[in-house]
Amino acid sequence: MADVSSATPDPTEGIPERLVKNKDRMADHRLVDRDLLTPMMRHYVEMKDRYPQALLLYRVGDFFESFFQDAVTIARELELVLTGKESGKELGRAFMAGIPHHALERYCTLLVEKGYAIAICDQVEDPALAQGLVRREVTRVITPGTVLEEGMLTARRNNFLAALVIAGPHWGLAYADISTGEFFTTQASPLEQLTQELMRLQPSEVLFPTHAPDLIGLLRPGEPSEQLPDCLPVQFCYTLRSQLPFSQGEARQRLLETFRVRSLEGLGCEHLPLAIRAAGGLLEYLEDTQKDRSVPLQLPRTYTLTDYLTIDHQTRRNLEITQTVRDGTFHGSLLWALDRTATAMGGRALRRWLLQPLLDIDEIQARQETIQELVDHGGLRQALQQLLGQIYDLERLAGRTGSGTASARDLVALADSLSRLPELAQIVESAQSPYLQALQQVPPRLEALGRKLHRHLVDSPPVTLTEGGLIREGVNLELDSLRRQISHDIQWIRDLEEAEKQRTGIQTLKVSYNKTFGYYISISRGKSEKAPADYIRKQTLTNEERYITPALKEKETEVFNAQNAAHQMEFDLFVELRSQAGEQAEQIRQVARSIAAADVLGGLAELAIYQGYCRPVITPERTVQILEGRHPVVEQSLPAGFFVPNSVELGAGAWGTEADGSTLTPDLIVLTGPNASGKSCYLRQVGLIQLMAQIGSFIPAQAAILGICDRIFTRVGAVDDLATGQSTFMVEMNETANILNHATDRSLVLLDEIGRGTATFDGLSIAWAVAEHLATEIKAYTIFATHYHELNELASILPNVANYQVVVKELPDRIVFLHQVRPGGADRSYGIEVGRLAGLPPAVIQRAKQVLGQIEKHSKIAVGLRKGSRSEGSLSTKPTHQGHSVGEPAEQLDIFGV
Repeated sequence: MADVSSATPDPTEGIPERLVKNKDRMADHRLVDRDLLTPMMRHYVEMKDRYPQALLLYRVGDFFESFFQDAVTIARELELVLTGKESGKELGRAFMAGIPHHALERYCTLLVEKGYAIAICDQVEDPALAQGLVRREVTRVITPGTVLEEGMLTARRNNFLAALVIAGPHWGLAYADISTGEFFTTQASPLEQLTQELMRLQPSEVLFPTHAPDLIGLLRPGEPSEQLPDCLPVQFCYTLRSQLPFSQGEARQRLLETFRVRSLEGLGCEHLPLAIRAAGGLLEYLEDTQKDRSVPLQLPRTYTLTDYLTIDHQTRRNLEITQTVRDGTFHGSLLWALDRTATAMGGRALRRWLLQPLLDIDEIQARQETIQELVDHGGLRQALQQLLGQIYDLERLAGRTGSGTASARDLVALADSLSRLPELAQIVESAQSPYLQALQQVPPRLEALGRKLHRHLVDSPPVTLTEGGLIREGVNLELDSLRRQISHDIQWIRDLEEAEKQRTGIQTLKVSYNKTFGYYISISRGKSEKAPADYIRKQTLTNEERYITPALKEKETEVFNAQNAAHQMEFDLFVELRSQAGEQAEQIRQVARSIAAADVLGGLAELAIYQGYCRPVITPERTVQILEGRHPVVEQSLPAGFFVPNSVELGAGAWGTEADGSTLTPDLIVLTGPNASGKSCYLRQVGLIQLMAQIGSFIPAQAAILGICDRIFTRVGAVDDLATGQSTFMVEMNETANILNHATDRSLVLLDEIGRGTATFDGLSIAWAVAEHLATEIKAYTIFATHYHELNELASILPNVANYQVVVKELPDRIVFLHQVRPGGADRSYGIEVGRLAGLPPAVIQRAKQVLGQIEKHSKIAVGLRKGSRSEGSLSTKPTHQGHSVGEPAEQLDIFGV
C-alpha cells in the first residue's frame, strides 16, 4: 500500500481534533491493494468505483457506513466522529464514519444541501437467510436535483433538475421537478438568455454533457471546471455527463419510449433538436439515479421565452420578488407580501406566477374574473380557503405514490385530500369564473380511490411498513384469521404467568419479552432453586434467572410465524394499494394544479379586500396609468394609513396627441428630490404594480389602466463584482448597456442614479445621453430618478419628457420628507441635511455648507440654471441628427482654497 500520509495532504484537515480518533489510517481507496481487502471492504471499493461522483453510504447492520476518503468528507461536513475499521490483511485500519439507518434522511438532507450526491448501498436480502456476505446493491443515488423525500424538500418551492445542450449561440434546456412531475423544454438563443433562464429557475442541479468521460461527476457550487462554458452561473451544482444520452438519436428514442408516443409533434418539440437532446439526457439521468423506481413525469410542455414577461436576474433582485436584497430573506419580499395561500401547492404556483408574468390579456383577465368573484362573494371565498387548508400537497403525494416511495401516512393523507374533492366541487358549483369552474367536476376514479384507501388503511398508521398495523379489520379474511390466532396465542402467554405462579408458588415470577431472547420466565436469584425441573435456563443475570419451557417455546414459534405472515400480508396489501394509487398520479396532479391556481387566486382576493387593492384595466394600448399607487411590501411593513400613495402616467398610446403633435402623457419622467425621500421606493412600486397586474392580481392603487409590458428593467444601486474585477461603475454601465440594447417601446425601464460612480461631468453627460436615447430612440416607459438637476432641461426640449419631484417641507432648522411625487423639477438635493439626519458631526456639516456655498457661487452650470438662461456652461439644446447634444461642461474649480 502506498504511503498516503506522505503522498497527500492531511486528509483530516478541517475536522475538529476531538472527532478524529487516529490520523494514521488509509484515506484513499484507490491506493489500496484490493487483493488484501476483506470481502466486505472489497465490495465497498467496487461499489465506490461505480459511483465515484457520489458519497457511498454502505449498510452494515443498523448503520450506513462510509470508508476511506468518503468517511473523511462525511465526518467533516456532518461533524461526526472519524474512526476506523480493519480493512484487510497487512493493511491496517481504514477511515470510517457512519450514521444510524433511521436517521438516513436527516443526514442526507444536510449533505444534499451542501451540494453532494449520495449513493445508498443497502442490503437486498435478509441477513438471517444470507450465506456468507449479505448481498448489497446501490438502490438509489440521491442528488440535489433528484430528491423525492418530503423531509428533504422545501414545501413552497420547486426543486428543479435542469439539463442543457449548447451549440454555438443556440441552446436547449429541459427542466423537471420529479417531486411534482412538472417537465418543460425550450430552445433559444443567444447564450445570455440561457443565463437569465437558469437564474429564474434556480435549479438544484444542472446536467451538462462533456467530451471528457473521465471527468463525469458532480461539481459543487463554485467548483471550477474547464468543461463548463463561461455563460453558466457558478452558483449551481453541475453534473457532467456523457455525450451519448444527449445525442439526437438516443434522446429522441428515449422520449418516444418513456411517454409512449409515436411522434414528438404533440409535445411541441419536434423541430427543436437541442430541446429534444436536453430532455432525453435528463430522462436518462433519472433512470440512472432512480434505479428500479419509476418517476412519473407529465408530458413535457414546450414553451418559448417570449410567452411571458421577461424579468432578468438583476431586475428580480432589485424588485425583491422572492427575497430581499439586503440579506436574502423571504420576509420583506413581494412573495412574502402576497402569499395568502392555504396549501404548499398554491405557494409554489404563486412563486412561478411571479417569476413568469403573463403577456396574454385573455389569460390575465380570466384570473382577474376569478379574483373578482371571490371578492364579491365573501362566503364563497371563506369556505374555499377553509376547505383548501384541509388538503395536503397532492402534487408531491402523487409523485411519491407514482414512484413507489409513498408511506402509509402518505396514502392516508392522499385519501383525506381526495375525500375533500366532492365538498370542494359543491362549494364552487355556482361559480362563473373559469378557474373555479375547473373544480366543479370530480374525476370518479379519484373519488373511488379515496374511498378505497380509507376502507383499507387505518387512520393513524405507523411509520414503518413491515411491522404491521397498516390494514383495517375486515379487509382480508385470511389476515383477520391470522390476527385472531396471534391474539389467542398472546393471551395464552399472558395467562401462563398466573398459572406458573400457582404451580411454583413463586408470586414474583413474571413472563416477559424482549427482541433478543423472545419470551421467557423470570425468577429472582433468591428463589431460583424453586424452579421446576421442566424449566430450561435461558440467561443468568445479577438479580434474576431467565427460563423457557417447551410449551412456551412452541407457542412463541407459533406467534412469531403468524406475526411474520400477517406483517408480510399487510405489506403486500399496502404495496398493491400504493400501486393502484400510483396509476392515478397524472390525474391527481391535474386536479392539484387546478386547486393550486384557485388557492393562489383566493389568497389574492383576500389580499385585495384587506389591503384595499383595485382591479386594473388591462389594455392593448401603450400606457401605464396608476392613480394613488402604493408599494405592496412597504405598505404592509408600516402602520395602517402611514404609506403616502403616489400616481404615475406614462405612455401616450391610450390618450392620443395634441393638435400640434405633442403627447399628453410622457414616455419618460425625470424624477428629482432629496436622498431618502422615497424616489427608489416610487420606482420599485411602479415596477411591482405592473408585475402584479400581469400575473392577474389586483393592485395596491385607487385605479389603474395598464398596457402589457414585454420586459421590466431596473437599475437601482450597484455593488462591486470582485470575482470578475468589475468596479461599481462598470457594473452600473453593464446593466445600463443591457437595458439600452434590449428595451422596446413596450418595456418598463426604472433607472436610479445613472452616472453617479464617475466624475461629476462624465456622469452627467452619460445620464443625459441615456435619458435622451430612451426618450427619442426607444421610447420605453421610463422613470429616471437622478440628482443631476440639469436633466430637468430635457422636458423643455423633448415633448415626451416630463419633470417630477419628491417634495419636502423646509423648516428653519430641518427638512421634513413628505414622500409625495408632484410635477416639477427639484433644484436641490438636500444631501447635507440628509447627512445631518444620519448623524454626521456638526463640524463636518458646517464645513460641507461652506464648500457648497463656494461651489454654487463659482459653478457656471449652477449660475446658468439659477438665472434660467442657457449660459456657456449649461447644457446646449442644439439638435443633432439623433436628437439633442450635450454642450461642453464648465471648468472644475479648486474649492479647497475657501
